[in-house]
Amino acid sequence: MEFRLIYRGALPSGDARGAPREKHRIRKEFHPQLRELWSQDPGLHAQSKQRFLRSDVDGTIYPAEYEGQPFAKTWLEWIADDHERCGTRFVPLVSNKGGFSCALDILFLRRDAPGGLLGSGGDLDNRLKVLFDALKMPGSNDELGGYSIDAANENPFFCLLEDDRLVSRVSVTTDRLIKPLEHNEKQDDVFLVIHVTVVNPLAIFAGGRLV
Repeated sequence: MEFRLIYRGALPSGDARGAPREKHRIRKEFHPQLRELWSQDPGLHAQSKQRFLRSDVDGTIYPAEYEGQPFAKTWLEWIADDHERCGTRFVPLVSNKGGFSCALDILFLRRDAPGGLLGSGGDLDNRLKVLFDALKMPGSNDELGGYSIDAANENPFFCLLEDDRLVSRVSVTTDRLIKPLEHNEKQDDVFLVIHVTVVNPLAIFAGGRLV
């Protein structure tokens, strides 16, 4: 599976004051994009519609139509229920349970002059660490940075990663952003195009479902 995420705005270094709040602000930018991916991708969309039963004994999944039981849920809902924290449920596309990983190819555009990559806005490594933290689920309420959960629009909350250790490869191409500043932009703001490739060395789908 391949797709692209877009981010435009501030990307401070990891040691910046208020870093947890900045990370969750960026996380909130990716949430609607990933929600739309689940809606548009045929395989993911099917998993958000077809209903299953799960055994309380061994976790085995049964198609609901075979069992005729009222306690069935979509596979998306089972994922969300398994990742409840911080007052909401999360849906990581890449999770530990299924053995998935992903490769990230990042086009990193900024308004620094050539040779200024380590200058304004913080060094590249620390800024990327903020990005990786924003791509994963928060580990605790502290990582929400004071934001409250929007129960109407953020339950479930869609993320790319359950854990940033699931990133198997990163490639970064940097270049100058030549788009003029708009009234709500700052000189240090960035424009990122993140090409995501989701891979599983064993099987991308198990029984037609993400695992």
